[in-house]
Amino acid sequence: MKRYHIFISHAWRYSSHYYKVVDWLNEAQEDGLLTWSNYSVPVHDPLVDPNSAVGKKKLQGEIDNQIAPASIVLVLSGMYAAHSDWIEYEILKSVDYGKYIVGVKPWGQERTPKIVSDYADIMIGWNKNSIINAVLNS
Repeated sequence: MKRYHIFISHAWRYSSHYYKVVDWLNEAQEDGLLTWSNYSVPVHDPLVDPNSAVGKKKLQGEIDNQIAPASIVLVLSGMYAAHSDWIEYEILKSVDYGKYIVGVKPWGQERTPKIVSDYADIMIGWNKNSIINAVLNS
């Protein structure tokens, strides 16, 4: 079975969205639908302190190292993504690396940040089947 290497771009303030997607991917793995590796940077496992001067450059390098081996980048595209320098950085770095980008619109979201819709290879709705199918069809 193919292993999918996934980076999930998300805002730490809305980590519940990240954890829900991780749960869905883990459930799909337990059900034998896919095997995956998580290359994300969740709030519970930060790479460096992003608030220090040295930390910002170091964090960019560490994010680059996380995205580089990923085959798929899921971008959780709540409107907060339009105001996040880090999500923008992750999207643009993913484009530089030629990664397959999946924009995921959170439940009930009517608008999508332009940065996400401009660079996503596909935009999908907020549900388990859409995310699993987007990964399997990447």
